[in-house]
Amino acid sequence: MTHILVYVDHVDGAVRKPTLELLTLARRLGEPVAVHLGAGAQAAAEILGDHGAVRILAHDAPEYSDYLVAPKVDALQAACAALSPAVVLLPSSAESKEIAARLALRVGAGLITDAVDVEAGPDGPVTTQSAFAAAFTTRSRVTRDVAVITVKPNSAPVEAAPAAGTVEELAVDFADRATGTRITSRTRRESTGRPELTEAETVVAGGRGVNGAENFRIIEALADSLGAAVGASRAAVDSGWYPHAHQIGQTGKSVSPQLYVAAGVSGAIQHRAGMQTSKTIVAINKDAEAPIFDLADYGVVGDLFEVVPRLTEEIRARKA
Repeated sequence: MTHILVYVDHVDGAVRKPTLELLTLARRLGEPVAVHLGAGAQAAAEILGDHGAVRILAHDAPEYSDYLVAPKVDALQAACAALSPAVVLLPSSAESKEIAARLALRVGAGLITDAVDVEAGPDGPVTTQSAFAAAFTTRSRVTRDVAVITVKPNSAPVEAAPAAGTVEELAVDFADRATGTRITSRTRRESTGRPELTEAETVVAGGRGVNGAENFRIIEALADSLGAAVGASRAAVDSGWYPHAHQIGQTGKSVSPQLYVAAGVSGAIQHRAGMQTSKTIVAINKDAEAPIFDLADYGVVGDLFEVVPRLTEEIRARKA
């Protein structure tokens, strides 16, 4: 059976949703083998096994938390040497894409980033990507023996598929270069209680039309009624209305939720590049000629200060 390595993205052993999506994709391609680095492998084994991981290669060492990505690359390289996988799947986070690039270079693999779908093909896995600021959709295949692929969150469903989930110790030797850059401090980000932006199934974004930081509370209210994450366009962020960590676009974060609501967002190409792969797009804008309507599934031409509060009230009433 062909081995498919899945890099486990977790926080203190709590497996994050994109990893479970990767296990769904891995089962299309072969036998999923999860690679869990850091503490908490035994705790994570149950959920990983429930979602298709036949084996879990685990290794815990202080290097994973004390240094940057190089120790994790060493570990994945060791996993590749042990199993000779056909594919290595990682979530498309900033850190994971750096890990993927370094790993591909070391093992001589082909690299594909920001895939939105992966399926088996007669000559190896075939990936689907959005290219050139989401103006084109491409289908690509790695021609090397090993493919390293990062996949955007929300690109696959989370499907239970019970498997053995046997935990095995992975032998890892760290190279001297792995400890070249030490993490000296961390600052915990204050939680809003909302989903992580890049992982959320629903996102509500505000743009220039929100017209002020104080007005973002109506965007937040709609998001909370939907259990959604809050995003912002570059124009809103550059104006200081919302934190940069919530910027969606070519120079911000890429999202691919099931539902994307854009309020007061014009739909410039910079913004579209970060959200065009959303499954359903709803646009609210008083300018009927705004580019956002070109890709919206549903559009409301109207004043967001009237439409959004009424929408929020209706959602809350239906949920009551």
